[in-house]
Amino acid sequence: MLHSCIRVLAFCFGLLMFLGGLAAVSAGAPAALSGIWAIVIGSVAMVAAVMQRTRYRSQAAERSHSDPGPGGGESGFIEPRFLPTNEVFADPATGHLMRVFVDPHTGERLYRAEDLTTR
Repeated sequence: MLHSCIRVLAFCFGLLMFLGGLAAVSAGAPAALSGIWAIVIGSVAMVAAVMQRTRYRSQAAERSHSDPGPGGGESGFIEPRFLPTNEVFADPATGHLMRVFVDPHTGERLYRAEDLTTR
């Protein structure tokens, strides 16, 4: 659940580590081992920055960059194809109760903060 600026910084850090590792490996034997580790760490940082998603959000919400709702879940209108399930859990980071909605045809899941007034 990283802010997009932090993801860009993490990717840039990984790229610098990767390029520094390549330079160390090309420099020769004494720096080659540390260069290999820099390449590995830089690669992991870049992949993690690209793959990081905001928690409890659908791919459509991620692509549209819409604001997350309470607890980091979906906000706004939920399409009628999504049906509520009995699955409710407490988000460990925010403490919000989250309700799971599922599209029975595709298996796609959405997460939305449970409104305590309707329970």
